Amino acid sequence: MNKVILQEEIQQYIHANLTKNLHSLLLKKSPFPEVSMQELVQQIKGKQVAQKKFPFLLKERVVFPPQLNIEQSSSEITAKYKSDKIKGKKLIDLTSGFGIDAYYLSENFEEVTLVEQNTELLEIVKHNWDVLGKKGRFINQHLEDFLNENKQNFDTIYLDPARRDHNKNKVFLLEDLSPNIIEIQEKLLSISNEIVIKLSPLIDLKYLVSVLKNVAKIDIIAVKNDVKEVVIYQKRDFSGEIWCNCINLESEEPALNFHFSKEKDAVAEYSEPEKFLYIPNNSILKAGVFNVISEDFKIKKLHPNTHIYTSETKIKDFPGRVLEVEVIDSKEIKKKEQFNIISKNYPLKPEDIKKKYQLKDGGNRYLIFTQSKKGKIILKSV
Repeated sequence: MNKVILQEEIQQYIHANLTKNLHSLLLKKSPFPEVSMQELVQQIKGKQVAQKKFPFLLKERVVFPPQLNIEQSSSEITAKYKSDKIKGKKLIDLTSGFGIDAYYLSENFEEVTLVEQNTELLEIVKHNWDVLGKKGRFINQHLEDFLNENKQNFDTIYLDPARRDHNKNKVFLLEDLSPNIIEIQEKLLSISNEIVIKLSPLIDLKYLVSVLKNVAKIDIIAVKNDVKEVVIYQKRDFSGEIWCNCINLESEEPALNFHFSKEKDAVAEYSEPEKFLYIPNNSILKAGVFNVISEDFKIKKLHPNTHIYTSETKIKDFPGRVLEVEVIDSKEIKKKEQFNIISKNYPLKPEDIKKKYQLKDGGNRYLIFTQSKKGKIILKSV
């Protein structure tokens, strides 16, 4: 970490350029001989991202790492959510990265240890924690070396494995991540009662439970209907039913909670469209509990492959979008009308539909192109 960045004159320059075009800045010469323009832009970019992703870091003298480290960090809102679920005396984050998760998780622990192999990144995190008045134990070591030498036990181990290979391509299978969770899970469970693993939203849940031991809970965390994380909780002595939580943060939608095995026994009822239409949020679609939705909320599916539901009377507190609709003929669609287009289990994508019918995007009305058991249908919100 180049500590010259902390000088007041340089900090003022960073603040003064927060709204400037970063590509244009990179073409200029740094006004400070001991700090490169790349270093200055790194700080400006970090503050720009922090405004939305982790605003608690918008403090004087906080330093930001390269963009890739920021991209791979949890957001403040998802870190806060996880911190409410995990408590104990001793926590260790074995892949601490930029330390966002560790910062919030530590609030419910007496001691926190951060392990990070990237020397400069760990130096930045330690500096920021000093600025923020947060205490921790910082270990600059490869995770595998730490585990080989470690003699301690912990209440909770937290991991956020790297999801890129040596060529920086994204990977998703547990055996391709760094560290390889499958290889080290026995070791982890021998030194902690609880393992918490943050994984990609693209990970396959059935695959997860087939290769991981002692999975007690799965959290599928969305923010504004965008699935951000799949979080796995392993318990050393757990052997019961896996509990699954679907959460859509920054929405007023309730969470959906169920046993992971419930879907295979649930039975969906089917119907042609009735007065109200229900589209589950993306955390639920990720969970794949399509029959559970029908059974629990007493609403009917349109088609086995159409994950849209219907009912004659409105259901309260549904975790997703609820629309009052009517079935229309394609001839009723007028050119240049404005709609939000939804296409589910339909041959055309929204962009193709807009082009075909010459529609404008947006507004408060919806057109839903989908399929019931009787065939393709078009629905309009009323």
